[in-house]
Amino acid sequence: MTLTGSGSAHDPPAGAASHRSTVPGLARTREHGPQRRLDRRVALVTGASSGIGAATARRFAMDGWQLLLSGRDRNCLEQTASGTSAVVLPADLAAPGGPRLLAQSALRATGRIDVLVAGAGIGWAGPFAAMPHTDIDRVLALDLNATLHLVREVLPSMIAAGRGRVVLFGSPAGCVGIREEAVYSAAKAGLTAFAEALRQELRGTGVGVTLVVSGPADTAFYTRRGRPCDRSRPRQISPGSVAGVVWEAVRQGRDDAYVPGWLTLPSRVRALAPGLYRRLLDRFG
Repeated sequence: MTLTGSGSAHDPPAGAASHRSTVPGLARTREHGPQRRLDRRVALVTGASSGIGAATARRFAMDGWQLLLSGRDRNCLEQTASGTSAVVLPADLAAPGGPRLLAQSALRATGRIDVLVAGAGIGWAGPFAAMPHTDIDRVLALDLNATLHLVREVLPSMIAAGRGRVVLFGSPAGCVGIREEAVYSAAKAGLTAFAEALRQELRGTGVGVTLVVSGPADTAFYTRRGRPCDRSRPRQISPGSVAGVVWEAVRQGRDDAYVPGWLTLPSRVRALAPGLYRRLLDRFG
């Protein structure tokens, strides 16, 4: 089995010339094009190389936000940034100090972060007993640990400003657990609990937390992890559909968003009737 970051091919939006920034300690890029407007709202989007992250970045760009785009593939980031004033910040968040360096570079570039969309993640599918220890570490390092460290680095500036929002991506796997995705399920369950706990801590600060739980999206995530999505339910949805829900959740200040909405049902059945839930899972899972 293999590890993968989420992603799919995408077409860059039309618009103004692009902007690049140097990221100390991470990667060097060229700086050109018009001066970016620092009075605009700023969104840092990780996992922006492709897939849901890229689609979310394009949705925010449509509303005139200043974008900070991060991912491991600089060429793909530049495609996402094409036609915008986005600042490209290539980074490996699983590397030692990766979240800290990214946060420092992002704040240096624009002076503030109004929204963090933490979309970076990888997957692994197969029997847990056959999963290499190195892959256990890598999934937990990026899907859980790196996200927590990045939020920890960005959060103080939001609290000081008295405004901001952190967007985290959960999964049905993190709500109910999915066979042969044990470690991925554990990582997403951790993020789900983290979102709720952090939301309680931030009451009264002006900073909110949104957890987005999405069904399988039509990206390369499943192919790259070593196994395509072979379940008939829920049906695959487009990255743009998920991005639209992310956008609306941020705009409305929502705590939770499910794509599609009926994904709230499995966790409710599991909580109210765990025996029934497990029988259904054995039959249809």
